[in-house]
Amino acid sequence: MAPISTVPVGFESRRAATEYIESEIKKRIMFLDVGAMGTQIQNLRLSEEDFRGERFKDHSHDLKGNNDLLVFTQPKAIYGIHRNYLLAGADFVETNTFSGTTIAQADYGMESVVYELNKIAAEIARDACADMLKETPDRPRFVCGAIGPTNRTCSISPSVDNPSFRNVTFDELVVAYTEQIRGLLDGGSDVILVETIFDTLNAKAALFAVDTLFDDGEYERVPVFISGTIVDMSGRTLSGQTGEAFITSVAHAEPLAIGLNCALGANQMRPFVQNIASFTSSYVICYPNAGLPNTFGEYDETPEEMAENISVFAREGLVNILGGCCGTTPAHIKAIYDACKDFKPRVPGADIRKEKLVLSGLEPLIYDENSNFLNIGERCNVAGSRKFAKHIVNGEFEEALAIARAQVENGGQVIDINMDEGMLDGVAAMTRFLNLISTEPDVAKVPLM
Repeated sequence: MAPISTVPVGFESRRAATEYIESEIKKRIMFLDVGAMGTQIQNLRLSEEDFRGERFKDHSHDLKGNNDLLVFTQPKAIYGIHRNYLLAGADFVETNTFSGTTIAQADYGMESVVYELNKIAAEIARDACADMLKETPDRPRFVCGAIGPTNRTCSISPSVDNPSFRNVTFDELVVAYTEQIRGLLDGGSDVILVETIFDTLNAKAALFAVDTLFDDGEYERVPVFISGTIVDMSGRTLSGQTGEAFITSVAHAEPLAIGLNCALGANQMRPFVQNIASFTSSYVICYPNAGLPNTFGEYDETPEEMAENISVFAREGLVNILGGCCGTTPAHIKAIYDACKDFKPRVPGADIRKEKLVLSGLEPLIYDENSNFLNIGERCNVAGSRKFAKHIVNGEFEEALAIARAQVENGGQVIDINMDEGMLDGVAAMTRFLNLISTEPDVAKVPLM
């Protein structure tokens, strides 16, 4: 069966549109609306009845706040938001699907409409791009199928008393993301955007779902953008990775662009964008917030102020795609576009993975011909350490974790873990042990094998 391909607006084929994006991103900085959708929806001041519409008027759950649902009940409003950002200069518009998985929609009892929600959201954005093309035929616009992080995390326990517990599994995330991606692609998304990544393992589940759909030949491949979120000035994601380690963890997906969004304003985000620009051979995408939130959770940075702050990224040659996240309006995107459109885009450097071994835990590990021997800790092995095996068999996982910690403290740069033992449920033991390791930064900072 031939792969499914929704022909992009203004092009003869999916491949032609992808080639245009790949060519244009080399020539100029491109722009996107991206994370500002929520800001504009808040400004609509919609009621519970507005969210429900006729279709969901008798639904059992409260629906106000379920912004993704508005593609069903307020499609003209969502179309209008897309159009306003396109008029402001955006090349890419993000679908209104940040919470468009069965996992996130379960809070509202809306799991059954997830595929349809994503498909319609992409169609609305596609219509806005098509109408814009009629006005600017020399400048095609594109739909980014937006994939958010969900409201659950694979790497962090929701239970203080049980650090190895998880309320979602990798496989469950893959199933949820696969359904969302099908809807986005069937609706005409030109790009898949995995964004606001605070837990890299969640993102890897989304990327696995993307690659599976493409590799199985079911869908024609489209570009993938990846955007992580540094939660504070420590320069780490919520699950603890540095920017460089994050890039290493997802580089196998070969994203066309990778970068950062949300949590920080442009001034605070700048050093972390510099780190990413110097570490990746992909193009760099960046869409910060309109400064930091005030005491009321609102954003005070004006379009002019944000444009001035973010123009430094363009002036220094750090970025290829710019936009705005929380607190940004069409006026912000217009100001950013005007301030940055004439700067040359970043020229990606060489892929260091071709010359060096690059691994990551919470921190990157780079090994090349100039490195000494790579020290691998082998004591977390039930077949090679009687002490470790005894702890695991007896359910003494804290004691087993202490062995891993000691190996890192004694110079282990990689930890080898093996749970292959006849009297042991290896899968369950491995899962529990790895979950515990992820709660110990002193151990999790090194790669595992």
